[in-house]
Amino acid sequence: MVAAVSSTSVSTRRVLIVMPALNEQDSISAVLDQVKQSLPTADVLVVDDGSTDRTAELARGRGVRVARLSVNLGVGGAMRTGFRYAAARGYDAVVQVDADGQHDPEEVGALLQLLDEGADIAIGSRFAGKGDYRAVGPRKYAMVVLSLVFSRLSGSKLTDVTSGFKAMGPRAIRLFAGYYPAEYLGDTIEALVMAIRAKLSIRETPVVMRERAGGRPSHSPVKSAVYLGRAGLALLLALVRRRPSVDSSDAA
Repeated sequence: MVAAVSSTSVSTRRVLIVMPALNEQDSISAVLDQVKQSLPTADVLVVDDGSTDRTAELARGRGVRVARLSVNLGVGGAMRTGFRYAAARGYDAVVQVDADGQHDPEEVGALLQLLDEGADIAIGSRFAGKGDYRAVGPRKYAMVVLSLVFSRLSGSKLTDVTSGFKAMGPRAIRLFAGYYPAEYLGDTIEALVMAIRAKLSIRETPVVMRERAGGRPSHSPVKSAVYLGRAGLALLLALVRRRPSVDSSDAA
């Protein structure tokens, strides 16, 4: 049995776990059970991103709230739904946990601890010295370049800017409820550029990335081959694109 996280960060905050899910019927039940065991005081919102299988049905069977999107919008669109839900209901923190089992709920406490220490966004890094996850080929070079660029832009060492395992505090929730990028890599690269422009504090902590519990990987070999170019293009567009500032009144 998975031991429950005893961190005061979890118990003293209103925490919403947002779980984007696309055709994850093979893993969703087990992942939700782990979240409930590790984070018993946190609320969970599964955003069914246009699934054609039993993902939504199985999630409801675990007693969590489910928001169903009629079409597939990608992780960014699913997370935008989660941020708006959280902002409207006054949550103190949003934590993104993937439905495929790669993110360990027991490590959420470490992300929330960074929020307690003043960070607006806490990133779970696969490359900060914990575990044996390695990027290869074009992804490896993209990670190195992106890490150098974002570390300089943010003023904080960042080694895994495309990680989907993140915790966001109130300022980030208000910002992203107003607008959250849905394009390929926008939910990571462009979102961080937005946060830096809004003068949000971004920090990271090492985490272990687990093997998928089911479903298909989101990146095919073809996508991996062009990852470096797409990442560079996404960064360039994020740097030249201007988004309107988001006031807390816009986040409901």
